[in-house]
Amino acid sequence: MLPGSGVYDALIYTYALSLLFVFSDCIRRNASAKRIGTGLLVVVLVFQLVFMGIRTWTEQHLPFLITYDFLFLFVLILVITSLIMSRYPRLEFTVFLLNLIGFSVIVLNKLWFQPIDNPLATWQTVHGLLILHIVLANLGFVALTVAAVFSVMYLFLHRRLKAKKWTETTRRLPSLEVLDRYMHMAMLIGAPLLAVSVLVAVISIIADGRWGLLFDLKVLATAAAMCVYVIYLVSKRSNQHSGVVMAKWALAGYAFLIMNFLANSWSAFHQWTGE
Repeated sequence: MLPGSGVYDALIYTYALSLLFVFSDCIRRNASAKRIGTGLLVVVLVFQLVFMGIRTWTEQHLPFLITYDFLFLFVLILVITSLIMSRYPRLEFTVFLLNLIGFSVIVLNKLWFQPIDNPLATWQTVHGLLILHIVLANLGFVALTVAAVFSVMYLFLHRRLKAKKWTETTRRLPSLEVLDRYMHMAMLIGAPLLAVSVLVAVISIIADGRWGLLFDLKVLATAAAMCVYVIYLVSKRSNQHSGVVMAKWALAGYAFLIMNFLANSWSAFHQWTGE
């Protein structure tokens, strides 16, 4: 049994229970359910910090160097972000969707990956740069996840309003203008973080003399994903397209990122196995 596996299991069960209360508040306004759900999210955060502490003690370094730890840190930041958002009105559905993503990732992480690799064994000359690359990529990924959630909410609300279907759900969502602004803010944070992460990765490849990896599939695919976000930001600044088109662009960029992440096994640089 891996160290901390009991804590990880308790984290999953608590997270699932929290989602039930948060969803209950989304379906029908319930202050008590919201408080319980938020309180359980705090417990989830505590379990995450405890598990990370156990991993740090076991590995003798801060654990975020392999896919298992990368995804765990991603969910931890997602939980912190959702807790901050829970303090603001009319963001109940945003909090629920973010944590639905977080719960799915934390469960799939347990099923698909194991914390047993030593990914940077042959990258010692640029160890610090790769750590910076991973941290920036994680923060950027979280911000772009938030942008994708706001994009989905924007498209949903736009469709309901266009069909003139007024329900309790539509009344509890922020306005289209607010959703568009939040989406844009998240993109403004996530895209530069991802761009700097890619730049740091390129610098680490050059510094380590592994020029061939500049033409690695994942490096090229990430650069293509960045082009999608650049097009979005330029179009948004020049007001060339409607909010619906911008929301679809944001979702297209995020879908590209997900497919890019799933292609790790085809990449010599992003397998994180030290090859």
